[in-house]
Amino acid sequence: MNKKLKKDSVDFLFEAILQLKDKAECYEFFEDLCTVNELLSMSQRFEVAYMLKDHKTYLAIAQRTGASTATISRVNRSLNYGNDGYDLVFSRMEDKKEN
Repeated sequence: MNKKLKKDSVDFLFEAILQLKDKAECYEFFEDLCTVNELLSMSQRFEVAYMLKDHKTYLAIAQRTGASTATISRVNRSLNYGNDGYDLVFSRMEDKKEN
């Protein structure tokens, strides 16, 4: 975990996010919390990560998502050298899909 990120205010935010029960509540909360562009940027990075895990090319990812190669590269670096947060979520999403 990044020591610069570990703060009471971040803990407070994550605790709030953990209280959300469904997509409708997520939309309500995140629309209040984030600007449209912030939310779209996060969703774009998440989609880029998913496509990278699915072994899509940078070109295919850029065409589908509109992400720049710099963004794709940054997400790829997180996938390869990050904290495995993407992998954790993708694994849980797959498990849920199978049930």
